[in-house]
Amino acid sequence: MRLLNRSAGRLSRHRRGPLAGFVVLLLGLLMTGTLYAAFAPAQAQQGESDADQAAKGRELFLVGCAFCHGQNGEGVKTQNGNQIGPSLVGVGAAAVDFQVGTGRMPMAQPGAQAPRKKPVYTDEEIAQLAAYVASLGPGPSIPTSEDYSIEGLSASEREEAITRGGQIFLTNCTACHNFEGSGGAMPRGGYAPKIRGVEPKYIYEAMLTGPQAMDNFSNGNLSPEEKRDVIAYLGSLEEAPGYGGFGLGGLGPVSEGLFAWLVGLGSLVGFAVWIAAHTTRSQKKKVEA
Repeated sequence: MRLLNRSAGRLSRHRRGPLAGFVVLLLGLLMTGTLYAAFAPAQAQQGESDADQAAKGRELFLVGCAFCHGQNGEGVKTQNGNQIGPSLVGVGAAAVDFQVGTGRMPMAQPGAQAPRKKPVYTDEEIAQLAAYVASLGPGPSIPTSEDYSIEGLSASEREEAITRGGQIFLTNCTACHNFEGSGGAMPRGGYAPKIRGVEPKYIYEAMLTGPQAMDNFSNGNLSPEEKRDVIAYLGSLEEAPGYGGFGLGGLGPVSEGLFAWLVGLGSLVGFAVWIAAHTTRSQKKKVEA
């Protein structure tokens, strides 16, 4: 007991010593630093990665995009006030991913509409350009597969999603894209492109950002679930058989009317001419006899 009392007394004296407070403070700082190092680096590295991507994207932007869109994405106009390239402030990463990912940008020269072509940039470079444009102002981000896929739904939920998507598509999209997404003509040299077989991500981004002559269906106009349902409906068209037989490209009454005039009426006129020619020959033979 005496030994225990002596040890406790020594500890008590050390606690009241001048170095005790310093040791406690040092241990507290060490624990705080350890906890911060365990949780903070991931966020710091992510921020540095985004900034690094945006910096690399700016270098690509100055080479391939600044001529039309300005060095800071502010847009460029001619002396007559004509717009060469619109401002990219606030368009978001989704617009860049759509335009550059589908090869519509960069354009060789301004025109009525940018057609889809093979992309000029790699996926990594597209992500860098998108990061830079996103840094210019808040805008729609690039969607993920969870936004436009119905893989996680049950069979009945998928059927309901396709039905809802068909109703939305027939109400809002058929005037331009045709009743089965085959596209169609638009005023002033433009056209609604074919959206059958287009990647779901790009369809979602097109609805979200409204490229070129297309209307902008923001999440306030069409919810993310409704956009997903429209994509599900378009995907179902790929699997649906053509019950009407020869679909003529699915372009509707224009192609069908042209086929009726050229093939249907043309065949009837040709057959009538053939009958008239043979009737005349038979009458000539009777007169000679």
